[in-house]
Amino acid sequence: MASSKTKTLLIYKLLNDYSDENNPLSTTELIDMLRDRGINCERKSIYADVKTLNDIGFDIVSTLSPKRGFFMGTRKFELPEVRLLIDAVSSAGFITPKKSEDLVLKLESLVSKNQAKELTSQVYVDPEAKCDNEEIYYVIDFLHEAIINKQKVKFKYKRRNIDKENKRSYTEKTFTVSPYALVWKDDHYYLICNNAKYDNLMNLRLDRIRAIEVIDEACRPFEEVSEYAETFDVGDYVSKMFNMFSGETDEVTLLCELDLREQIMDRFGAKIPLVAVDTEHFKTTIEAAVSDGLISWIMNYGKRIKVLEPESLALAVKERAEEIRSIY
Repeated sequence: MASSKTKTLLIYKLLNDYSDENNPLSTTELIDMLRDRGINCERKSIYADVKTLNDIGFDIVSTLSPKRGFFMGTRKFELPEVRLLIDAVSSAGFITPKKSEDLVLKLESLVSKNQAKELTSQVYVDPEAKCDNEEIYYVIDFLHEAIINKQKVKFKYKRRNIDKENKRSYTEKTFTVSPYALVWKDDHYYLICNNAKYDNLMNLRLDRIRAIEVIDEACRPFEEVSEYAETFDVGDYVSKMFNMFSGETDEVTLLCELDLREQIMDRFGAKIPLVAVDTEHFKTTIEAAVSDGLISWIMNYGKRIKVLEPESLALAVKERAEEIRSIY
């Protein structure tokens, strides 16, 4: 025969799994569910157990509508919060379909089983956009450990080949790097690191990393390969990257059409300077990594953005435009 403590805990589990505001469990239902699990009890003991649960801090609500019974009043996560998390997991490109499914099932356990039926993600995700790297959890875990302990990591980096016959194949290159930070940007997870062969930073996609291991070798200090001292400022670094292309940072002055001000502030933050030039244009100065990513971003806006400084960047945009024109 089960102890009274077991019965109290089982009542909590039943309420947690099966009850919510729209689906309270009546005393009769709880007695029947307990009986199915080998525990016989009287109605008054149910009330005593519910009181005990409330006394130690659980929010068990007694209700008369839509029927007489009990339900879990508060949970660690509310239904809209769980729905948001499920949408995020479902749409995250760096999580494989199988791991997305497993995570969604775990998230559904945060609400009642009746509520879980309502949690089907409304976000459409192209299966082709999801990665196929089932090692991704281990990759993230190993990188966190290495970053905390300031140790180097070694791994294989997988890239897709281009084949005239359109046969899907890949090449793998082994890297040993000093890891500094992880960044989720543009729906991809990136590792910011240094390859000891070079005196700069590079960004690698986590979904392409395989066979990772932490090695017993200290990281190269990031002060040697970046502008940062004492603390690696991830937010500042990412704000200067375009499409996660690395490059030398410079002050860039842009002349923009007036109706782009919201888009410019969305990209660079509301604190950047917006200086009126005339009734149709403003200019702004940003710090950015001058790279192919920046050039591509500027060209997305066509003639609506013009580079004023530096001259080298303006010339690079012009050359890119002429290269594109030459192939048509």
